[in-house]
Amino acid sequence: MSKLSRREIVAAATAGGMLTGMARGAAAGPTVQSSGKQPIRGQDGADIIGPTNPSRQAEEPFTTAPPKTDHGTMPNLKWSFTDSHMRLEEGGWARQTTTRELPISTAMAGVNMRLKAGVAREMHWHKEAEWSYMLKGKARITAVDQQGRTFVDDVSEGDIWYFPSGIPHSIQGLDSDVDGCEFLLVFDDGHFSEDSTFLITDWLAHTPKDVLAQNFNVPESALEHLPKEELYIFPAPKPGPLANDRMGGAGPVTESFSYRMLEQPPIRTKGGTVRITDSSIFPAAKTLAAALVELEPGGLRELHWHTNGDEWQYYLEGQGRMTVFGSESKARTFDFQAGDVGYVPFAMGHYIQNTGSTPLRFLEMFRSPTYADVSLNEWVKLTPHALVRAHLKVDESLLEGLPEGKKPVLPA
Repeated sequence: MSKLSRREIVAAATAGGMLTGMARGAAAGPTVQSSGKQPIRGQDGADIIGPTNPSRQAEEPFTTAPPKTDHGTMPNLKWSFTDSHMRLEEGGWARQTTTRELPISTAMAGVNMRLKAGVAREMHWHKEAEWSYMLKGKARITAVDQQGRTFVDDVSEGDIWYFPSGIPHSIQGLDSDVDGCEFLLVFDDGHFSEDSTFLITDWLAHTPKDVLAQNFNVPESALEHLPKEELYIFPAPKPGPLANDRMGGAGPVTESFSYRMLEQPPIRTKGGTVRITDSSIFPAAKTLAAALVELEPGGLRELHWHTNGDEWQYYLEGQGRMTVFGSESKARTFDFQAGDVGYVPFAMGHYIQNTGSTPLRFLEMFRSPTYADVSLNEWVKLTPHALVRAHLKVDESLLEGLPEGKKPVLPA
């Protein structure tokens, strides 16, 4: 083989470098402008020319291009259950949103769970109180209180239940058009973990057999089939008629642990409806109050704030946006759709607006026995008008045109 000259070596190296660069460019792909929503507002902003997620941007138009009124630094106030870890078990699953997923949500946490027909969330209890909204399907729930009083009920879509802290209970999916059920659980502590509940099988697996035998007044041989680890979610025999599961004991609990929320007459306006369910009508719910809000397209959950604590939201259907005002000229807008969690820290002003073409439905949750809010419109209406005009530089006609009484939902 003939020897290569220095000039030939340099030329080959140069050509190789060009080919390598071309290959790298081809591997990376051409630079293509995102087809999703762009961070452009009038003359402000510019298109994204680097890596992008067009589908995510399309879902969050007001996050990608926030209104000009947004300002300053606010914490993240949104999390999607889609981004939560999914714990898969035989016949069901669970995922959660706690301070580990949404650090600002210190007052409340949420769990989304699915159980097929016959599948049980095993008998358990926890330190936190549990509030639940049935999303789809049917379930049988049971509980026994500290006085030996019993509770059992079948719940379906739109029903809610509440188990006080420390009260042992169970949930089991029933035959339905969706093969069991799916539900939302809300707990009155944002640091809650679904993996840290007290499970009956886990406890017995870590108690000496001779102690168990003495406790149950049976020989140890009667306990040889006890599970060696927790069951958590597992298939169980399907329950029979509800009447057969009424166990008596010291009688039924004095305050029912379930409530038919959708049977409650709503506050109805031209913009939608609101159902407020707190301890005044659901006495068992001592630590968690709720509102179920439905906004028609373009409808507005009016500007307001809450005097009884942080607000934890769960979006059931539709699309919307929320701007939260945090004082000190700070404000931030978030987009929401079904399956998302929103959070509003104590006393921060906010609104929710339906930005879609279908109804927007969501739950408002509060760690409080009662529901309470202050309406901006009502505050302005009921404050001496000369003082309000001096603040806002508006005409008297605006103040006179405000509605009499609180209107939580306003039309487009």
